[in-house]
Amino acid sequence: MLIYFIPLYIAITLAIGFWASKKIKTSSDFMLAGKSLSTSFVGVTLFATWFGSSYIMGIPGEFVENGFTSFITLILTSAICLILVGYFYTRKLYRMNIVTVGDFFRIRFNKKLEVVISVIMVFTYPLWIAAQFVALSYLFQNVLGVPMEYGVLVGASIVILYTYIGGMWAVSYTDMLQSIMIVIGLLVLLFNVLDQTGGILPLFADKPEDFFNLIPQGGLTEWSEYLAVLLAFSIGGIPVQEIYQRVFSAKSEKAAVNGIYFAAFLMVFLTSIPLVIALGAETLHPELMGDDHGQNIIPSMVSLYSSLPVQILFYGALISAILSTSSGAILSSATMAGENLLKPYVPNITDKQLLLWTRFSVVAVAGVSCFIALLDTDIVGLVVASLSLVLVCIFAPFTFGLFWKKASVFGAWSAVVVGGLTWLLCYLLETQIDATLYGTPASCLAMVIGSLVYPDKVKHKL
Repeated sequence: MLIYFIPLYIAITLAIGFWASKKIKTSSDFMLAGKSLSTSFVGVTLFATWFGSSYIMGIPGEFVENGFTSFITLILTSAICLILVGYFYTRKLYRMNIVTVGDFFRIRFNKKLEVVISVIMVFTYPLWIAAQFVALSYLFQNVLGVPMEYGVLVGASIVILYTYIGGMWAVSYTDMLQSIMIVIGLLVLLFNVLDQTGGILPLFADKPEDFFNLIPQGGLTEWSEYLAVLLAFSIGGIPVQEIYQRVFSAKSEKAAVNGIYFAAFLMVFLTSIPLVIALGAETLHPELMGDDHGQNIIPSMVSLYSSLPVQILFYGALISAILSTSSGAILSSATMAGENLLKPYVPNITDKQLLLWTRFSVVAVAGVSCFIALLDTDIVGLVVASLSLVLVCIFAPFTFGLFWKKASVFGAWSAVVVGGLTWLLCYLLETQIDATLYGTPASCLAMVIGSLVYPDKVKHKL
């Protein structure tokens, strides 16, 4: 039955994409859904984009093994990031009436910095997208028997098709459907597990005291890893395009801010459900943790205990998480490619031509992501690599540029170069302290010193 359900679900997703394509008349429709998204759409589409496969197949096992330190670093940090964006960044950026993060760098600094930042952003997204393609290929392999290489290509083709034809409209509507599937699937599975464990309290009754620690109890290495992940997920995500793709797509400033807060709530509430399910699975069957640190504890529990309808809901939720994350990331990257790397340098480009080239960029980004996915199947490593580069190169000039009037072009260049080189050097030397803990403060310090030593001759107003 599952063999028939998955193609049917994918067919429905594609049908929504084709339906949404009727709304695409201009490049703004494709990139920003005509700036008409409500609070619920902003929140749900952002949640769906961030709720990737790791929240079902990776993080729950980490939580069972490491306790609440994992909850802080891998769950709560995403909500912290969104709250910071909603409170400090959203209003100022929405009022600028721009399309991408790259547009901000052009207005605040100059075109050259816009290009560099856009290139960094565009080329870090394929790492994240590749991680989703790998997860989707594993799913196709386990359920449909499709070899991994073909699974990557099939998954990429599906995402390309409905993103290419429907843009932000297709992503928004499919994200809404996929979020509903995620909620239903996880809630049904949760109630099923809690029914067998006798409720939620028994899951925590026999846990050791260190399971409830919020900070690491080890030495320098443990603290380094803890702080690096904390930084990467709480402030490393602040400059990313997929957040502002939804902010700029909102129908009003209020809808944008409230949508971000709604997404933060969803990122804590709904991502906590797989953690409880994993605890229940570990209580009922400790052997499911296995040698893979519980990466497949929830799918294994589904196979052992769930009825066919629950299995259908679960795999629907898992497919939804992967597809929505992939499509959102591809669209964000393609939007920056079209808006910041093509449009400023092609004289007299028409809106129709821009729309076409942005759609071509969807295919190009997905193609690069496929290539990376076929070369490297380390899902966690791919995601961490993409976040680290954004954190050490882009966070400082983005934040200082938005809030500090003295931030200069030279300071911004210094932040990008010094932060990136410091991170790379420490990474290559394999320093005991994580490279991002050197790169991030180095970038911020370079931003301040560079701006004070070489201030801009012309003051910028935002």
